[in-house]
Amino acid sequence: MGYYENSFFGLLALCAGLLASQPTRRTELKKVADSRKPASRDDAHPEIYWYQVYALVMGADWVQGPYLYSLYHDEHGLSERVVSSLFATGFLSGAVSAYFVGTLADKHGRKSVCMVFCLLYAMSCFFTVIPVLPLLYLGRILGGISTSILFSVFDSWMVTNFRVLKLVEHGCDLSRTYATTSIVNSLSAIVGGIVSQWLVYITGTKKAPFILSAGLLWWALQLIWGHWLENFGGTTSESSKTSEKRSIWSTLKRPSILALGFASTMFEGAMYLFVFFWTPTIKSVQKSSGELPYGYIFSSFMASSMAAALIFNIVMQKRPFKYSRLLIGILLAANFCFAKLAGPKTEDATFWLFCLFEACVGMYWPCTGYLKGHLVEDDVRAEVYSMLRIPLNVFVVLSLFIAGDSKHFAQVFATCSMLLTASFGAVWAASLKENMP
Repeated sequence: MGYYENSFFGLLALCAGLLASQPTRRTELKKVADSRKPASRDDAHPEIYWYQVYALVMGADWVQGPYLYSLYHDEHGLSERVVSSLFATGFLSGAVSAYFVGTLADKHGRKSVCMVFCLLYAMSCFFTVIPVLPLLYLGRILGGISTSILFSVFDSWMVTNFRVLKLVEHGCDLSRTYATTSIVNSLSAIVGGIVSQWLVYITGTKKAPFILSAGLLWWALQLIWGHWLENFGGTTSESSKTSEKRSIWSTLKRPSILALGFASTMFEGAMYLFVFFWTPTIKSVQKSSGELPYGYIFSSFMASSMAAALIFNIVMQKRPFKYSRLLIGILLAANFCFAKLAGPKTEDATFWLFCLFEACVGMYWPCTGYLKGHLVEDDVRAEVYSMLRIPLNVFVVLSLFIAGDSKHFAQVFATCSMLLTASFGAVWAASLKENMP
């Protein structure tokens, strides 16, 4: 085996060791003084359907991700300019739809909107495999709307469901739920990448992963329909509309939310740019001849993310420090990665810097999820989450247009480093002004 293969299996071994050391719900139940009986082996985990649905929807996303650009460019024969405009269309669609998605979810039910997501994203997959330009653009528009739902409404449903059912009394912990969700995401990415590569090899077409994605979304729809409880935001009566709007804007104007929104835009924007630029970056410093094992490299990134989420679960079980302080550390570590990537580097250093950044991603999701879960009220949760994604989508579109082609990755990474420094300062200032968790 080569260097990257060995690195991947080494990271997997690390994940296996960390997984064996994970805190569990059964352990927590034993600590609850008023629990009537310990959990038996037959007791179902109260969040099992959340994890199953999340694995399916993220698997549907990851299974098509590695082949979207290649399908457009190689199989459909589209130029790079058209492909870039298709990607930009998806992000613009996400930005425009973000506010309406959150409002609809809070007023008409988050479970219902999650079911709509499954249908819209499946339609996006079908339109993507048809080589007709208007339908391809329609597919990206639906994909952008779906992404807004995926990264705001699902999260909102989970947090409100956690509180309504009082899952703390059942041995659950919101911090551990977010960390486990991040682990599920990483596993879905690893399995999705392997399965999509196998499908393309077997069928000889890059359309196959998109058909599989639609099937996974249909499966997720059935689980949501049959096993999720509906939950809402604020009341929709006329007398409450004014106070509801005040609640939304008063939430968004709080220093902690502004800082968290700014940090999310900078970090997640850097993450999306990393997705676009990691391949040309590592290719530019390649020492060996031949094709790089991109599948193993990508899987190593996901294993790094999963390992970090597992570490988060172990460390934050005892709450040794505030989540806001951990977020500051994550932003500083990500800043270090991009600062180093912007300068001269070797192939090995580039690979491990990317792995370190993915480890930051693995801790970032449960950390910010927990912070938003405590700082945002349930009544306006989906709407606030959706609005926080608007500047992110705009940032990514502008960055892609300014960066131009993939040759300018050094300048992009240097800019990401500066913006992450600013976001670190914003979170630090907000934590001093307001008592953040």
